[in-house]
Formats: sequence, C-alpha cells, structure tokens
Amino acid sequence: MSGIKPGARLRAEAAKVVDSVVNEGRSLDTALAAIEVNIQPADRPLVRMLCYGSLRFHFRLRSQLRQLLERPVKARDGVIESLLVIGFFQLSDTRVPDHAAVSMTVEAARYLRRPKYAGLINAVLRNFVRRKIAASEPVDDEARFNHPHWLIDRLRKDWPNDWQKIIEANNERAPMWLRVNRQRLTPAEYLEKNDIEGELAPGRDQAIRLAAPVAVEELPGFAEGLVSVQDCGAQLAAPWLLSDGGDRVLDACAAPGGKTGHILEILGPHADVTAIDADAERLKGVQQNLERLGLNATLYAADASKPEEWWTGQGFDRVLLDAPCSATGVIRRHPDIKLLRRDSDIRALASLQRAMLDALWSVLKPGGRLLYVTCSVLAEENEGVVGSFLAAHADARENRVLHDYNISDLMCERTTGFQVLPGTQGLDGFYFAALEKRS
Repeated sequence: MSGIKPGARLRAEAAKVVDSVVNEGRSLDTALAAIEVNIQPADRPLVRMLCYGSLRFHFRLRSQLRQLLERPVKARDGVIESLLVIGFFQLSDTRVPDHAAVSMTVEAARYLRRPKYAGLINAVLRNFVRRKIAASEPVDDEARFNHPHWLIDRLRKDWPNDWQKIIEANNERAPMWLRVNRQRLTPAEYLEKNDIEGELAPGRDQAIRLAAPVAVEELPGFAEGLVSVQDCGAQLAAPWLLSDGGDRVLDACAAPGGKTGHILEILGPHADVTAIDADAERLKGVQQNLERLGLNATLYAADASKPEEWWTGQGFDRVLLDAPCSATGVIRRHPDIKLLRRDSDIRALASLQRAMLDALWSVLKPGGRLLYVTCSVLAEENEGVVGSFLAAHADARENRVLHDYNISDLMCERTTGFQVLPGTQGLDGFYFAALEKRS
C-alpha cells in the first residue's frame, strides 16, 4: 500500500501474527513464517521483538487494554486489539520513543485496511501514556504473573518453593546456545577462530552461550556443520543416554533432529542410529540437519507408540524418548504456549507419554537404557508418568546416579527423575529419568 511508512507496515504485520495466535490458535512459529517471507531480513528482528514481547506479556497488556477500552472491538476487527497491545508493549517495555510508537501504530491501522480505527488507537495510546497505566497495580494473578490461572495453580502445587522463580524465568528472554561439533573442533577453538562473542559452559563440553543472538544464516561455520543451535539443557540428553556405551541407538520423536545429531557427534560417523518421528515433513528437517553435519542415520516416519509398524525385531542398546509434552519448560522461547495450551491438555499428554514409554520398552534390550525426557516442568507429565511406569514394570529400575558430577548443580531431585528448572544457569527447563531394563 503506497504512502505507508515501513515502520507502520512492520507493526501491522506483527499485529497480524499476534492476532493469529490469540484468536486463531496458530503457533507463533507458524504465524511468523507466513509473514516473514515478505519482510526484509534486516526488519525481521523488530517484528519478532514486537510479537514475542506482546505475547510474553499478553495477560498484563490485555488487562491494561480492558481498563482503557470503553467497549471491546468488534470480533471481525480483533487484529486492532492486537495492534493496540503491540502499541502498549512499545510504550511500556521497549526503548521506542513514545511519539514513534504512537504514530507508527496509528498509521498501521491504514495498512490493515481499518483506517476508521486510527482515532481510537491514537486516543487509547495517548491515554495509556498520560494515565501511566503501565505502572498501575495488576488487577489479578494472570496480569501480575503473565501466566494463565490454570498454569499458575499447577506450578504452585508442583513447585511450592520455586513457582515464582519459574514464572520469572518464563517471562525473560532466552539466551542463544550453540553446540559445537566435537568431531570437528572444540568450543574454545570455535570462539578463537571466529569473530563471535560468547562464553564456554563449564562441564558442558560442546556448549557455547552467545553474548547476543545471531541469525542462523550468519553463524560462522553453521552451513558447514561446525555448530548447531541447541539449548544447553537439551545438550544434557545425549551424553546421559550414552554415558555407559551403547552401540545401537533409537531416537524416538526425533524431529527437528538436534538430539539425533548430538548422538552421532558423540558416537562417530559409523554409529548405528535409528531416528523416527510421526511427522514425515518434520523428518525431512532431521535429514537436512544430518546432511549439514555430514552424518547419517536410519530414518523412519513412524509412530513411536506402535513399534509393530516399524520395528525390525532387533533390540536397541539405548533409547531416547524425547516425549511430546506441554513444553512448559521452554515458555521463554515460545511465549505462545501460555495462550495455546489448556489445563485439559495435560492429562491427554500424560496418557500419550505413558503409551509411548510402554511401547518403546519392548524394543529395548535387557541391560539397556531408556532416557525419558520432556521439556515440561509439570509433575503429571514427568514423575507421574515415570512413577506409574516403574510400578507396572517389574523388569524396570531407575538409575539415579548422575552420569556427570558437573550437572549436579543444575538438578532438582524428584521422586523419580531429575528436573532442570527454566533459567537455571541460563538453561531451559527439562526433565530426565534414566530407566534400565533388568537383564
């Protein structure tokens, strides 16, 4: 649309993304991918900042909006509410000058083909500044903690001493971690040879924490397979799984392939690794990841809970089950989880996790190890699933010896398994339980 300033267009595009998450239930990643193809790479960080921030503080921002809107915007114009929230976010949580935040947000209404709302947007944003709504006392726990009530209640129950720390971590921006390909070089060598600022993680022999995020395509050595982007918490899984050896390995629910690549980097190029995922399209991403790293695995598009459809009958020494979960341990990377997930989802997920655990136990050799992993912090998906599994399988036992003493300072011991809470030493939230089959 001619005459629209670039800044207004970018805010309008961000409003469309936020609206599609809030009102259509689309994931933030999917919604961003749909619009970023038409946005210049240099402009994408601003759009992402507006989208992530507006969703990260969604509950507070929507509460503030309700204080200033005399009546809700018509349902068909829900994108205008999202645009107003983006305006609020700029005024309260960024360094964008007030006049620029107001003028560009007002003009964005024209790009959205809703110029009749320009006056309303201008008045509401100026009222927001004049009345200092951003500094007002939150009206309820959702607005205060920027989490839905159901999740606040579960965190209070599961983590009575840590729930506020978890919530605070969830509302922070996550750091960017790299995993250096140990077949090619060490993290120290990578930092020494490349113009990139970061720090090593003591005890985590492949991890680098970057000082600031870098676009993947700009990462030195990424295309050549020298490094991968992977949170340091996720990097704990492969060494734990393989700490006592294991020649034949299954990575279940493998997409997007970060842990598959890590397993192969540890075992070497001639390892016998099978990776499965129920989503054939996402499995293509695993293949692309492995090609970039110069590694190979046997890939199957298959349902981990139905081994009769894909298993050859030859047992595995090691099985990694990175189970589908609520992802409540990675909210700081995916703030849309707070809007898309429902309390009723947790029981269904726990049922699926248990079904996968039961099924994959059958493909594990006697004396073998299965590492159960989630990126959840909820007990029902973690110790609840593992505890019920152990009670039902006489041939199963938990190995509670940490494979590496360096990780003991990261772990919260649970009745079964161990939990890394989000934000601990910069890591995402992950749960681990090492289960071994009696010989």
